[in-house]
Order: sequence, then C-alpha cells, then structure tokens
Amino acid sequence: MPDTDLVRQRELVDAFIAAARNGDFEALLTVLDPDVVVRADSGAAGLPGELRGAALVARNASAFHQLGLLTRPAIVNGVAGVVALHDDGSAFSVGAFTVRGGKIVAIDFLADPVRLAGIDLTVLQD
Repeated sequence: MPDTDLVRQRELVDAFIAAARNGDFEALLTVLDPDVVVRADSGAAGLPGELRGAALVARNASAFHQLGLLTRPAIVNGVAGVVALHDDGSAFSVGAFTVRGGKIVAIDFLADPVRLAGIDLTVLQD
C-alpha cells in the first residue's frame, strides 16, 4: 500500500524535481527506493516504456530536466504528481508518484499527446 500522507508525498516529489533540476544525482538517490520503477506511456513518441533501479532513474531524471520544460505540482489519480508544460502552456507529460515507506517506489508518466489532450488536470499553485 502506498503512503497516504499527501503532504509527505508532495515533499518527496518536490525534492525529486529540485534534485533533477540541479542535476544532483546523490539527492535523487535519497528520495528514490533502490527498486524504483518508472513506467512511461508516450504513444508514438518512442520513450522507453520502463526503467528500473534508483541509479538508472536518477540518471534519466537529470537528463529529462535538460528539455527545459516548466513543471507544476499536481494531484494525479489521488497522489502527488507533476505536470510538465511546454512554453505555450500545453502539457508535455503528467507524472504520478507512488510513495511507500518514505521513498518514491514508482513513477507513472503519460506523455502520449492524444491521451493528454483528453485529461482534466488539477494543477496546484507552487
């Protein structure tokens, strides 16, 4: 069962985003469970479907930030998440973070433009 404390979830997701933004590999490792899994549905974009392990996820998180997307906190399927936006404000991706035992154990990204267009997002204020 995932942790249900949304405040604690938000803290971990914020720490993850800040560490990715700063390219801080060690800080990423502190918030990720060693067996973390990232799943991505990118439609035709061709992103890898799944990544496993804290080191691999941390390396990819730092690289992803180099795309220069704006990130906003969100609630996705009842858990802390992030919406990544293009400069024009359109959604690039939505990520839902599963937290268990005070660590991020899973991240599910939706980056399929067709599916993103049909989603009602709740974006939180920073």
